[in-house]
Amino acid sequence: MILDRLEKMPVGSFHYKLLLVTGLGWLFDSMDTGLISFVLPVLAKEWGLTPDQMGWIGSVGLVGMALGAVISGTVADRIGRKKVFTITVLMYAIATGMCALAWNYEALLFFRFLVGFGLGGELPVAATLMSEYAPTKLRGRFIVLLESFWGLGWLAAACIAYLLIPEFGWKMAFLIGSLPALYVFLIRLHMPESVRYLISQKKLDEAKEIILSLEKKLHVDSQPFTNELSPAEQGSVEANNAGTGALWSGKYIKRTIMLWLAWFGIVFSYYGIFMWLPSIVFKQGFAVVKTFEYVLIMTLAQLPGYYCAAWLVDVIGRKYTLSIFLLMSGVASYFFGNAGSSETLLIWGATMSFFNLGAWGVIYTYTPELYPTSMRALGSGWAAGFGRIGGMIAPALVGIMIGNQMGIDKVFMMFAGVFIIVSVVVLAMGTETRQKQLEDI
Repeated sequence: MILDRLEKMPVGSFHYKLLLVTGLGWLFDSMDTGLISFVLPVLAKEWGLTPDQMGWIGSVGLVGMALGAVISGTVADRIGRKKVFTITVLMYAIATGMCALAWNYEALLFFRFLVGFGLGGELPVAATLMSEYAPTKLRGRFIVLLESFWGLGWLAAACIAYLLIPEFGWKMAFLIGSLPALYVFLIRLHMPESVRYLISQKKLDEAKEIILSLEKKLHVDSQPFTNELSPAEQGSVEANNAGTGALWSGKYIKRTIMLWLAWFGIVFSYYGIFMWLPSIVFKQGFAVVKTFEYVLIMTLAQLPGYYCAAWLVDVIGRKYTLSIFLLMSGVASYFFGNAGSSETLLIWGATMSFFNLGAWGVIYTYTPELYPTSMRALGSGWAAGFGRIGGMIAPALVGIMIGNQMGIDKVFMMFAGVFIIVSVVVLAMGTETRQKQLEDI
């Protein structure tokens, strides 16, 4: 019984090392997303970009992310989580370095598309892999902690922007963003393939070898394996390589609709707000360096948001934590858009960061749990991919709204409404997965 032995393993150095390796991928992805946000105001001034053009620089990366999430999620259920994770990390790192060589607006758009494809492909696959190794009782906490590396990446981006962009220019930021290419060697050395994936592909000998290796590392007494499969393992083999249509069959229809709407709303609001955040604060009358300081402080608030969500998902559950954090993100967004002073702008910006990024942690926990192994990466990839459509629309829409002289308050009233709607959707349609083994959900 391979899965029984995986589930009974004590939490130890292996789990934390896997969290660190996948988390670093998350950190580098976030750093790249943050860098383009901080580069945009400087690039707009140097190249004389219109608000519409600035919006499309943000949106084209989301087009790539949507395609990357769907294609990588589908492929990861066929060739494995580890291979896809490695390929996508290498792709976005190299493409980020190429952004420093962009000679005009069109070239930058092309490279940002490639960056987005790699980035979008890596995130759902990493979350799927981590969820398939984390023990049931702490699975939610591990995935939210994985997502918390996103906040660290934004902090890294803010520091690069604050310390290096004023001194060395925007190209240096992208060159630093290419360094994760070296991280691929860590993946190859310290990240095993998913045992659950190997079972679904009938590669039982490989799965057993990994279990024996982990038991040795975690000082667990190993026993010989029997050739008998548990009902959960047998079901995983029989359901191998489910197609996209399976997302819309049986009990998964309701889950898919809920996840796609939740992903659309959270991605629409996040990228619409945070891609424009430095530029919006700049429009309020602050100098560029001052803008970086303000956004850095707002970004710091993301970390306690993650840690609060990491605790709540295993206490009150995924559905209620996600719904509450989305609702409070909407409230904070409204008051941020109507802030009348730098102090209130900062307070509501920090509150918005706290709840918004906590919600991201929960949705990455929740999504892979709602599908079986044979379609877990597929379901996660399609949900994230559909969500990226919202991310494509939002930055360009904000650019158009600002270009048409619509006030910042109107922009944030729109985001507040979206957050509140998806909060209700999750509450009404969500299925609770807290403290359940993946095969029992």
